[in-house]
Formats: sequence, C-alpha cells, structure tokens
Amino acid sequence: MSNVETFSSVWDAVADTPAQAANLQVRAELMRQIAQIVNAAGWTQAEAAEHCGVTQPRINDLLRGRVSRFSLDALVNIATALGRRVHLELEVA
Repeated sequence: MSNVETFSSVWDAVADTPAQAANLQVRAELMRQIAQIVNAAGWTQAEAAEHCGVTQPRINDLLRGRVSRFSLDALVNIATALGRRVHLELEVA
C-alpha cells in the first residue's frame, strides 16, 4: 500500500523547496495577468510580441503557460513594456 502525500498548493507539489514554490506562483500569476492583457487587446501573437518587446515564440510560450521558460525578471520586463507596473506585497506565512 502506498502513502498519499498532500500539499497545500500545486506549487508546493511541483517544487523542491518553499522558495521555489513561491517563485513559481509569482511567475504564474504574472504570466496569467500578461496573457489577460494580450487577450483583452485582441492582439495576434505577432502583435503582442511587438508590444512586449519579445519574439512571437516567446509570446506563444507565455500564452501556453510555460512557466519554466520565464524568469521573474523577464516577466517584469514584459509587463513594463506593456505600460504596467509590477507591485509585490509580502505577507506573513
């Protein structure tokens, strides 16, 4: 019989450490918000790439949620290129 392991979030399940889980969670949220901006604007991937200052394949990766292909820095740069400011808030865990 195998033991079932439970996690408080999907990020905790896929990451090796709490720090990695937190980083993944923040990156995924930024990606979600950037994708929402792109979709709301009705841009093609090529148009979105131009607005974001990246290539179309990078936009494709972003819209498909490929979190591992983006650093937090890269996502902040993309958000800034879209005229957005990233604001982080620290909470007591």
